[in-house]
Amino acid sequence: MTEVLSRRQLAGVPLVGRPRIMGIVNVTPDSFYDGGRLPTVDAALMHCRALAEEGADFIDIGAESSRPGHTPISATEELARLMPVLERFVAENATPISVDTTKAEVAAAAVAAGARIINDIWGLQGDPDMARVAAEHGVPVIAMHNRPGADAAIDILTDMRAFFARTLDIAARAGIARTDIVLDPGIGFGKTPQQNLVVLRHLAELREDFGLPMLVGASRKSFIGHIVSTVPDERLPGTLAAHLIAAAAGCEIVRVHDVVAHVQALSVADAIAKA
Repeated sequence: MTEVLSRRQLAGVPLVGRPRIMGIVNVTPDSFYDGGRLPTVDAALMHCRALAEEGADFIDIGAESSRPGHTPISATEELARLMPVLERFVAENATPISVDTTKAEVAAAAVAAGARIINDIWGLQGDPDMARVAAEHGVPVIAMHNRPGADAAIDILTDMRAFFARTLDIAARAGIARTDIVLDPGIGFGKTPQQNLVVLRHLAELREDFGLPMLVGASRKSFIGHIVSTVPDERLPGTLAAHLIAAAAGCEIVRVHDVVAHVQALSVADAIAKA
């Protein structure tokens, strides 16, 4: 537990009390929930501002969808979507930006423009240059567990432990400080609906296993619809339930579409826990 508690901040934001809130901004046409909702730079910038005003501690900007069946895009196209929004927001707002990308080239450009965190859904195991970029720029990394596809036959917790061990080895060899790593269990990525539930049930022990802060992103994901038949627009209550479970397990960050609802829910849960 001591190493878990040794990291008390991320990009200058203290990781104490209730989980910190990372607001999602997807400047994509095809993300599963909000794809196409921010079709212009001005619209995306207004959304970044709104999330920050609502209480987001971080803004996570992504310019390539990672939903099942998404169409990959080039680094050039990703940067063309990302940079105008990122540059303008950084120029006017102090809220730390994380860049949600799998490409080292995009991560390097974003950090040079003012992003302060790299959020890699392949946990430094996709682009072989990602760890080098993070180390050279001295920025923290959110390393997510992922798989090419779901396999109901595997023990998902064993798979995650092996994956994160590889991630931490890559990070160490690149020179990334262990205190600059946050782990993400990757809810909805390469897992069956039941495996997502198993992971959420065992967050506390996963967090203890590696002694590192953890981010959980269950916002409006399809496993909720497998429990109660819903479309993404109807899954805020299920999202709050999952993130309150994550908070009870000690997770330090939740990645969300709905900031106001999470500020209230997590603040009430924290107040009850401290009463």
